[in-house]
Amino acid sequence: MNDEEKIEPQAEPVAEQTNKNEELTQLQKLEQEIEEYKDKYLRQLAEMENMRKRLTKERQEMVRFGIDNVIADMLMPLDNLDNALKSATASSPEVKNWALGFEMILGQFKEVLSQHGVSAFNSVGEKFDPFLHEAVEVEETDTHSEGTILQEFVKGYRCGERTIRPARVKVAKPPQKKDL
Repeated sequence: MNDEEKIEPQAEPVAEQTNKNEELTQLQKLEQEIEEYKDKYLRQLAEMENMRKRLTKERQEMVRFGIDNVIADMLMPLDNLDNALKSATASSPEVKNWALGFEMILGQFKEVLSQHGVSAFNSVGEKFDPFLHEAVEVEETDTHSEGTILQEFVKGYRCGERTIRPARVKVAKPPQKKDL
């Protein structure tokens, strides 16, 4: 009997040890699953934050694009008013008084545009830049280098670094050589 008693206590610790190993293995698997879920959760949070930033940026760009379109649509009537006022200076005193009032209103419009970062740019004498200019006429000349802007028909406008409306210009090009 002594032998049996000694064998039984040895059998229990081996079974207990196997049970503990299985529990430890299962615990490690669960901890690994927790880490995987935690990693997935953090990735989803980061993805949601990136999406939020992207949507905010897209919304701001759409608003800016809409504002730029409205400003661009207003520029031609303002240019027409400016041209009309220039021609009114040789008129009667009554017309000159009206013109003075309209010049003040035009000045207010230009001030509002300036407050929003919109400004006209000069093109005459500058090199043609397709991002800033629209060539509507070309003139052959040997007095100016190729691509120099000779005349501005419609003033260009920018808002910061963005071109709201390109200037419509006449561009110099070298004369064609005539074959004899």
